[in-house]
Parts: sequence; C-alpha cells; structure tokens
Amino acid sequence: MTDEPLARIEALLDGHGHGRYGLHDINQRQHALQAAMMAERDGRPDALVTAALLHDIGHMVHDLGDNPAAAGIDDRHEELGHAFLVQWFGPEVTEPVRLHVAAKRFLCATEVDYVSKLSRDSVLSLSLQGGPMSPGEVTAFRALPQYAAAVQLRRYDEAAKVKDLATPPVQHFLPAVARCLRQGGAPAG
Repeated sequence: MTDEPLARIEALLDGHGHGRYGLHDINQRQHALQAAMMAERDGRPDALVTAALLHDIGHMVHDLGDNPAAAGIDDRHEELGHAFLVQWFGPEVTEPVRLHVAAKRFLCATEVDYVSKLSRDSVLSLSLQGGPMSPGEVTAFRALPQYAAAVQLRRYDEAAKVKDLATPPVQHFLPAVARCLRQGGAPAG
C-alpha cells in the first residue's frame, strides 16, 4: 500500500529530521527540504526531487548522533539510506542517494575549485570517505548509469545549507515521492 512508505518517510523527516545538520545552523529536515525545493525549482524529474528529499535519510535511521564525522566516524549514511529506500524505490531514486558521497569525491577530483566550495563538515567527512577519487575511480564512476544524477544531487546537497530559507513542508513533496514508488509501494521481493 502506498500510504505505508509515505507515512514512514514523513515520520522520519518530521520526527527525526530535527537533528542538527553537521556544523550548520539548520536541521536535517530543513536540509532535505531545501535540496528537494532546488531540484523541483530546476524542473528535475520526480526521481531526482525524491532523491534530493531523501538523500540523507541514512542519517535519520542510525543512532550515531548528529555529527559522527566530528568523532572520526564515517556513518556510511549513503549506504544506510540506500538500504532503507531500495525496498520501495527503483535505481532512479536509490542510486543517486547511494552515490552522492562518491559524487563529492568525484567533483573534488575533477573540478579544481570544488573543494574550496565545501563546508567545513563536508571537508572533514571527505577525509573519512576516501578523499578525492583517483583517475581510475573517476573513470569507473563516469561509467555508472546514474552518475550524472548523483552529481546533480551532490550540487543540491552542497547548496542546501541556508539558514532560515523558506521551503514547502514535507507534505508538498509527497506526491512526487508517491509517483516514484515501485509497484504501488510494495516492498521489493
């Protein structure tokens, strides 16, 4: 049933999204809403709007606190988020979520000024996540079917850290999320 995954997603964003987003003056929910709003504003497909909304859901399904990177821990939130979302969504949503950390590493390796655009906590987590990609990793990343969507998601992720930015509520994005559900929201079997 479609209502179950939507209710769980809404509950996570509204209930667990109050945790601080890294070193920023926003919370996880605000970060998610800003990223989704930017994707929607740019006319991106529902899948990318949904991925933008849910890209950090992995932070909300673990119990490592608001900023595990400060303790030297890579929470692997992209993998946790992917594992959570794959039960309801196809690769057009789940792969950009899974790859958004790799996309940061890719951009740091391929754009000379990208590292200078990163926030302090993104620089810290970059070191825990393997640093900029090697040339071989860049080539392998570019070969992935969802790499371009992951790179775009990463750009929204970096931009979605604005204190007091007005956004629509979670409910505004749920129709796009619902349109992306696989098989009417039934878990993958």
